[in-house]
Amino acid sequence: MSGGVDSSVSALLLKQQGYEPIGTTLELFTGSSCCNIETYIDAKRVCNSIGIPHFTYNYKEEFKKNVIEDFIKCYSNCKTPNPCIECNKYMKFGVMWEKAKELGCNYIATGHYAKTEYSKKYGRWILKKSKNKNKDQSYVLWSISKELIEHIIFPLSNFENKDEIRNIAKENKLQIANKPDSEDICFIPDGNYKRFLEQNSDIKPRKGNIVNSIGEILGKHTGLYNYTIGQRKGLGISYKVPLFVIGFNPIKNEVIVGEKSELYKKEVTVKDINLLLVDEIKDWIEVEVKTRYSSKSAKARIKQVEDKIKIVFDEPQRAITPGQSAVFYIGDIVLGGGKFEK
Repeated sequence: MSGGVDSSVSALLLKQQGYEPIGTTLELFTGSSCCNIETYIDAKRVCNSIGIPHFTYNYKEEFKKNVIEDFIKCYSNCKTPNPCIECNKYMKFGVMWEKAKELGCNYIATGHYAKTEYSKKYGRWILKKSKNKNKDQSYVLWSISKELIEHIIFPLSNFENKDEIRNIAKENKLQIANKPDSEDICFIPDGNYKRFLEQNSDIKPRKGNIVNSIGEILGKHTGLYNYTIGQRKGLGISYKVPLFVIGFNPIKNEVIVGEKSELYKKEVTVKDINLLLVDEIKDWIEVEVKTRYSSKSAKARIKQVEDKIKIVFDEPQRAITPGQSAVFYIGDIVLGGGKFEK
């Protein structure tokens, strides 16, 4: 429980449905938007209000190892990470599930907008999109263990909008009813990830060349970590046509730019795969793929090749970014996902 509206109402609904919930808050990073005195107090007040116990557990070392160090490593290797995915895998549905079992719990519940249910068709428990498609968070849950799905409850899965959640909080006199949502990376509440990297790692500004795809030098950059695939603004170069970041050469310390057409890819490969719906993809299958949390799904065919998955999109996709995740859907069901290679 973060002390926010979603997790608070989730706990309330579970209590109303006859469960015996235990409120838990994780201490992950001092000064983060979801780990501070205010969040701990808000979560405890909510639990007191609805009549359930509340505990706070310190998992700062585990968070540093599995989330922050991965975040830094990705930027060190010219990748763009999604720390929420790592946090869900290792923290909220990793160490927290182990703690839940220690407490004698049969399920773990969060305020995520997603859904779990048993599928007779597939003969297993499945992860699905929530009813609220605008808030759906199934994208950031693809990396959780498939064996855990039957032990997960998402109390908000069938609500169509956030106003319904806030109204429930108001009707039950929860003091957090009007608390704003947190949109930033939790451990970088000011949004300045560049400063965070410089202050918490060996990554420092190092100037180099900005070149096009044939090696022509067009300008200078301020450090590879300051740029991302698809970026156009802030390059400080002029050219006869608009140019975008299309890649990096870390050996030569170069930012590579190209025209808009060079941003699009039709075939890509993902690694670090996790399949939830099936154990293996033996033949080509048709799916829809999300390449970023905020992107629309794109039709594609996928096939497993050893420990990787090859994706062939029906239409070329813009700004495929190493480090980001591709999540595969069959209808509303999450098939699985993986991370884009370089």
